This record gives sequence, C-alpha cells and structure tokens, in this order.
Amino acid sequence: MAGADSDPQSTSSHGNRSPSPAEDRRLRPSASMSPSPGPLPVSASLPSHHTPSSGSYSPNNDSEQIQSVERPTDRPATTIGRAGGAYIPPARLRAMQAAITDKSSPEYQRMTWEALKKSINGLINKVNTGNIKNIVVELFGENLIRGRGLLCRSIMKAQAASLPFTPVYAALVAVVNTKFPQIGELLLIRLVVQFRRAYKRSDKAVCLAGAKFLAHIVNQKVAHEIIALQLLTLLLERPTDDSVEVGVGFMRDCGAYLSDISPKATNGVFDRFRAILHEGAIDKRTQYMVEVLFQVRKDKFKDNPAVPEELDLVDEEDQMTHMVSLDDEDINVEEGCNVFKYDPNYLQNEEKYQQMKKEILGEGSDDEDEEEEASDDEEEEDESGMVRAAQERLQIQDETNTNLINLRRAIYLTIMSSLNFEECAHKCMKLKIQPGQEMELVNMIIECCGQERTYVNFYGLLGERFCRINKAWSDAFCQAFEETYKTIHRYETNRLRNIAKFFAHLLSSDALTWEVFALIRLTEADTTSSSRIFIKILFQDLCEAFGLKKLYERLSEPTMIVQVQTEAGFITRGVFEGLFPKDNPRNTRFAINYFTSIGLGGLTEDLREYLKNAPKLIMAQQQEVESDTDSSDSSDSSSDSESDSESDDSDSDSTSGSESESDHSNSARLSGRSTRAPHPDLDRARSRYSKYDDRKDHSYNGEKERSSVRSDRRNDRYSREDESSPGRDGGRGRMGDRYRRDSYPKRRRSNTRSVSRSPRRDRGDGREKRYRRD
Repeated sequence: MAGADSDPQSTSSHGNRSPSPAEDRRLRPSASMSPSPGPLPVSASLPSHHTPSSGSYSPNNDSEQIQSVERPTDRPATTIGRAGGAYIPPARLRAMQAAITDKSSPEYQRMTWEALKKSINGLINKVNTGNIKNIVVELFGENLIRGRGLLCRSIMKAQAASLPFTPVYAALVAVVNTKFPQIGELLLIRLVVQFRRAYKRSDKAVCLAGAKFLAHIVNQKVAHEIIALQLLTLLLERPTDDSVEVGVGFMRDCGAYLSDISPKATNGVFDRFRAILHEGAIDKRTQYMVEVLFQVRKDKFKDNPAVPEELDLVDEEDQMTHMVSLDDEDINVEEGCNVFKYDPNYLQNEEKYQQMKKEILGEGSDDEDEEEEASDDEEEEDESGMVRAAQERLQIQDETNTNLINLRRAIYLTIMSSLNFEECAHKCMKLKIQPGQEMELVNMIIECCGQERTYVNFYGLLGERFCRINKAWSDAFCQAFEETYKTIHRYETNRLRNIAKFFAHLLSSDALTWEVFALIRLTEADTTSSSRIFIKILFQDLCEAFGLKKLYERLSEPTMIVQVQTEAGFITRGVFEGLFPKDNPRNTRFAINYFTSIGLGGLTEDLREYLKNAPKLIMAQQQEVESDTDSSDSSDSSSDSESDSESDDSDSDSTSGSESESDHSNSARLSGRSTRAPHPDLDRARSRYSKYDDRKDHSYNGEKERSSVRSDRRNDRYSREDESSPGRDGGRGRMGDRYRRDSYPKRRRSNTRSVSRSPRRDRGDGREKRYRRD
C-alpha cells in the first residue's frame, strides 16, 4: 500500500492526502466510502473450501497481496462524493456507460459495483412473505459471488432495523445457501462475531437482534444446533436481567426446533431457567418473562413455530448446515468484500457467473426449450393415447358396491371416534366424498342418531355444521327429511323420537329450510299414528326453542309459499296449508283437535275463526249460486211467455203444460232446490250425514203409515158404537154429534197419555219400541 500512498497523483484537488485502504475500513466501514476511484488490482480466487463444484469462479481474498498501481490522473476529482463514492445521475451514468468501450476498465467496474450495491439493497429492503419467491429469482440475477459482502451486510442491517421480518430474512438466506454455501457461512460468521462483540460491550439491543437472527438461522438448518446451545449456556451461566431476557427471547424463537432435535439439552436449559426463577436474583419483570416462557413450552410453542408454512421453501436434503462454534478464533469475516476492488479477470468471471445463473434458474436456449417442449408433448400424447386404449379394452364395473360399503364404514367409524362435532365434521370432509355421495353421509348421521338410547345433541350440531357449509348439503338434508317422513311408519318409537328431535334442531337453528313442511298434510286420512307422533315431537321441540308466540309468527308468515306440480300444471300455495287445512270442515276440526291435544292450541286461532265463519261463507257462496240460477230461470220464463203470446193457434193442452212447467220451476225455486251443483263443502257435509237422514226418513214414513191404519180402525169402531147407542136427542141429533166430537179427543188423549217421542225400554221384555203421535 506504500506505493499507493506515495503516489503524487493520489492527492485530491484540495491538497488532502487520500487515506489507505486499511484506514478507510477502520474509519468508514461503508462500501461507498472508498478513498478514490482509482483501480486496485487483486487476485481473483476464493479459498479452496469456498469454491463451488460446478465451474464457479472466486473473487478476491483479503489474505492475498494487493498490488499497487498508479491511479489515473485524467478522472476529475469532483466525482468523489462526501461518503467516498461518486453520485452520478442516472442519465449521465447511462451516457458514461455507453461512452466506455473497454468493459474491463476500472471506471466501468466501479460503475457496475455501485449498480450492484443499489440493486442488492433495493431487493433486500422490499422482500416480504408474499414476494420472497420473486425476490430470490431477481437476487440470483445479480452477481452474488462478487457482491457477497454487500449481500451479508445489507441483510444484517435490514434485520436489525426490522426484527419482525427476521423469519423472512432467514428464509432468504436459506435459499441462497443452497446454491452458494460460502455466502451462508460468511453471514453466520459475521453474526457470531457481531454477537460476541455486543456481549462484551453489554450492548443489549445488538445482542437481541443477533440472537434472534441466529435462532431463525438455526431453525432453517443453515447453522448447527450446537451454536444455539452454546449461546444459551453463555447467557445463563452468570444470569443477569439482560442476559436472561435475551435467553428467553432466543428460546421462544428456536425452542420448538430444539425440542425436536435435542430434547435432553432442551430440558437442561429449562431446568436452568427454573433454578434462576427459584433463586429470585432477577427482578419481577424478568421473572414474569421466564414464567411466560414455561407457559409457551406447555402450549408446545403453538404461537412460535420453528418455520412458518409459507417460509418453508427449502427441502431438508438440499440444505447445507454449517458448523461454526461460538468460541472459534480462526474465523475470517472478509471485511474486504464490502468495498470495491479492481478485478483484472472481470469479463471472464462475469461470463462464468452468467453460466451459473442459467444453471440455477434453468435458463437455456430457445431452440432447446422448444425441442424439449415438443418432445414432452409427443410423449404426453403417446401416454394419453395408451391410457385411453387401455381403458377402452378394460372396463371394470363393481357390482358388489365395495367402495360404497367402505365409505359407509369409514363414515361410521369417524362419527363414533370423534370427540366433538367440529372434529367429526373436519374428518368427514377429508374422506374425499365424491359428488353425488352426500346422501350416504347424511343417511349415516341420521341412522347413528336414531340408534342412540336418547337424543344426543352432537348429531344436531354436526348436521347444522354440514348444512352451513354449502347448499348441496342443505338440499341433501331436505331430501332426507322427505324420505324419512314418507317411511316414518317403519321406525320404532325411540328411533322416531331421536330423528324428530334431530330435525327439530336443524329447523330451530334455520340450518334447514322450513319449506319441508309443504309435504305434510295433517288430516285423519293422510297421517298415521307414527307420523302424528313425529309431528308432535317436532313441534313441541320447536315450541321449546322459539316459544309459542314466535312459533305462531313463523307459521303465519305470508311469504312462505311453494310451487306444487299438479295435473293442471304448477300452482302456488302456502307452505303451511297442509298443517292447517281449510278445504273441509272435518279436516279443519281434526287439525284443531290435534294441536290442542299436544298442548299447542294457540297455533289454531286462525283455524278456529275460519271454522266459526265457515257456515256463513258456505251460505254466501250458495246464495251466489242461487242468484245465478234465478237469473237464468227468469230469462227462460220470459222467453216462454213471449213465444206463447206470439203463437195464437196454440191449444189449451200446450198452455196447461207450460203453466204446469212454470209452476214446477217456481215451486222448486221456492223450496230452495236448484238445478246447479251446490257448494262442494255443503255437498260433502250432506254426504256425511246422508245415511242418518235416510234411515230417519224411512222409519218416520213407516210409523206414519202404521199410525194412519190404526186411526182408521178406531174411527170405524167409534162410529159403530155411536150408531148402536142413542144420544140425548135420539142418537143422531145435534147434541149427539157434538157429544161425539167432544168425547173423541178426550178418549184419544187418555189413550195416548203414556206415549213419548223418545225411544224407551219396555219393562217386560226389554225390547225397544218407538212411538210417534199421529
């Protein structure tokens, strides 16, 4: 360096002497603080243990001699900046690069060095979890072997400035270490030296940053775990508040990894923490940190994983682990890599790195890529053709339903072995149920629920979870409800009760749509004893969940409509019309009695009001029908009268016939009979009591005939007696007639005094007799 110092051209325009490289590194360690832009030729080789195996090159080493050369005198001194480097605007820099024809000149090398430093700093500053994969590719595009010192220094500065991003920087170092192990080793050496320095100086901030970075590098397997145990031993051997705090932070970061790799050593470290806690030599704040560390260990470091999933970028077999001890003395931090040095073999080394970059990033010639893609496409087409041909030749159909049986068995074992419904739902979703097999899972849940002795809320919560996943599962449970209700008569009472409570839970939680009630028709003919029990348990559970008032509001909601397909097409009706029928008073009365018997009579207020007003509605409809009939009859009679007045030659027979027909129509109209069909409700009500009316009319007519015969006989007898016995005026006078008229009713009342309208039993033979007055 003496030649460089004694060179008369090495002084600046202000007359100050330029410092030597050693003084420059001691006073201004920044890479941009080089003393002068003059070239410094160095040898271009790394140590033997740093040389990559795939034809890589090696830049300078500090241990080799630096040859001195004369500095150029034609470079203006104004290009030297305050920090030792030269700031050149981008436009001027591009112009200077275009003006330089010699790519190996010191000026060009210095400009590329500055560009390399800016590029590395920019990439390191913007790396994060989301873009780390893209940053790694751009980073390999730079000459990392030439700028390895810049890369290590930039990473260490960025990590110290933002500790939460330490796992990101450690993952970046792990990826770079797989391709350039010398860079990972250099960073590890510098971290160890930095921590030792900070520990001797009692620099707590630097110790915390360095220990955190070392912990995550150990987690990424760039450094051996022995250095972590050495660091913990150093910190806890003579504990202070600061050393214990650093140790606690270090253990929280790499405790999960050490527990897996070296559990015995980890237990020894925690025993030492426990002893420190019992000694009580540290303050309360540090004691609390140690207690928190034990709680983190008890939780198995769930909040402090060794390597986050999104930062696990390197396979275990590709990673290279470096063994650096904390007390090594013969380690070289290669401080000379941080500053610019002239490289006489610059072009050859750049060409070698470009070849390495193509190997690392997989870049090749376009022709080779096209040929490879074409060959790959041909191979894929051949393979696909062979597979299709094989599938056409061999078609296996499983008629034994083996896969379906295995699926049902897996579902049943999953349900029975799950601790809670969330675990069961998670395991069932991992069974890879194919589309169309959802009903198998739904039916298995219902079957397991029905086989329990009593209803278990586990199944209701499980069904609710599946209904809320997507609409396909909800539709499957709706279909299961329909199938269950149609075959409910096959189930025993206990199984029926459990299934009803299961569907009541789904309906009360709104996991299942209430449109399923559209298939229930609550009439005596359409229900069985099993279905009535099912509906009873279902509505009683819904009443417990909602309350009677809210349940009534839900059942009275007018927006609940559904389209039903009939022979005439699709019709729209209410969902709950089947539960509260109004088509027939008999069905209405049955629904009212049913809900009242199960304790839910409050739901039938509308039905009771409808049944109360049903006769009025029927009469109103009948009157409408009769009014239509009257109008039609009046039109017919007017037409008949006009025809009669116009025809003068009509005879008396036709006149009498028309009069009789008009009298007949008038009598029919006055009697309330019409030719049109009555209201359907009135017709059904008449048909219900028709048999009783027919029997009554028949018995009445028979009694009337018999009574008339008896009265005729009595009249004949009385007339004969009167003729044989003379009265006061000779037997045929006026008084005799009056006597006969007065005595007959008295005798008749005396003879019929014991006759009653209602049937009674005779005390003699016990046979029923029915009497009626004549």
